[in-house]
Amino acid sequence: MRPLLILGAGPAGAAVALGLRRLGYEVALVSEWRRFPALEGVSLRVLEALRGAGLGRALEAGLQASQRQVAWNGQSHGQNVEYLLDRPRFDRGLREDLREAGVELIEGRVLEVQSSLSGHRVRIEGQAERLADFLVEARGRQAPALSKELGKGLRGPETLSLLNRWQGAPGATASAVHSLEDGWAWMARQADGQCYWQLTVDVVSAELPGKAQLLDYCRQRRQESALARDFFGTGPETDLQLHARSSTAILCPQVCGGNWIRVGDAAMAVDPLSGNGIFQSLSSALQAPAVINTLLQRPERAALAQRFHAQRVEQLFLRFARIGRDFYADEQRWAERPFWQARRQWPDSEPAHHEADFSALRIERAPVLREGLVDQAEVVITPDQPLGIWHVQGVELAPLLRRLPNEPAQRVLAGLSAEQDRAVRGWLLGQGYKP
Repeated sequence: MRPLLILGAGPAGAAVALGLRRLGYEVALVSEWRRFPALEGVSLRVLEALRGAGLGRALEAGLQASQRQVAWNGQSHGQNVEYLLDRPRFDRGLREDLREAGVELIEGRVLEVQSSLSGHRVRIEGQAERLADFLVEARGRQAPALSKELGKGLRGPETLSLLNRWQGAPGATASAVHSLEDGWAWMARQADGQCYWQLTVDVVSAELPGKAQLLDYCRQRRQESALARDFFGTGPETDLQLHARSSTAILCPQVCGGNWIRVGDAAMAVDPLSGNGIFQSLSSALQAPAVINTLLQRPERAALAQRFHAQRVEQLFLRFARIGRDFYADEQRWAERPFWQARRQWPDSEPAHHEADFSALRIERAPVLREGLVDQAEVVITPDQPLGIWHVQGVELAPLLRRLPNEPAQRVLAGLSAEQDRAVRGWLLGQGYKP
């Protein structure tokens, strides 16, 4: 079999590549270098997820801790520590992780992809044409849309983010986020004086000037903001750059076929207020190697594998979208303004987190991951986990749940290790179980 081909070397594409190498596959990855400098704020949970995916070397570069300040709904407070990740340095480290794992790296822009049931033909700028039996689409929001016959999927309010970067005076590392009448802004300053300010607005209602005037428009917006003036100071801004990008939440209508799969932002791209983009990309990518392995090694389970990936991508998308909706709803001052009104009710009225209800638990057969493959097993469906939970600390939950109505918990949990007992009891109590 020819090497599996991955398009895109962001965290999602890299995580899939490393996962496939661990399963013994030959992998080639096509990408071009990042065209613009960027900084991204990430949490400790994101760092742990990146290390778990095998991207430890990437994390060694350009990571600074910052106490993030939040000004929202008329209140200001300090939030958790935010780690500022220098993306160009991170991307260089990421490539080192890939090379060390034996992934073939092909640098160049993808010009064309021709796909059929028999395989994929990829034209790459400055490189020889590549043929692949299986293709992973991981080019983020830049990934071409699928055919019109599949529909548009799910799409949130049209959103635009204007990222400004410039060189300021060296100082303390810091980051902040604050709401505005027509959107919100994220700010960050590195110790070396690199400054970032990103304004997120509604594409439809925002009164933006032409492209040539956007830099002056952004500079004026910063100067009008007391928070931005206090954060960045009044020093000169040299080498000022602007990058405009879509931040619209998009769920792709189809994320997996018989010989291809979409991961990361190519499968689902969410509003940046919903949480960290790297974490969301990894969430859909970490399961992909097992899905691909199943499609290639167990073709009789192809439908099950595709359903597994599609269901989890959709569920992740909706969960992140509802988290973002609730953050927008927290800002009450401009609830009737077009930007806020469009986002405080999308995608639906379902709560981001459901109340625990032990009586609502039920057992169903559903797709699960077992030994690098998609399989089926009995899982416990909960109000907050509609796709089900298979096991906790290695203990299958469905058999225990069947016995609990008729036997005391002490007998049902007999034989578990102390660690397993604590974990399962904690899960049961968290679901509203009353011994």
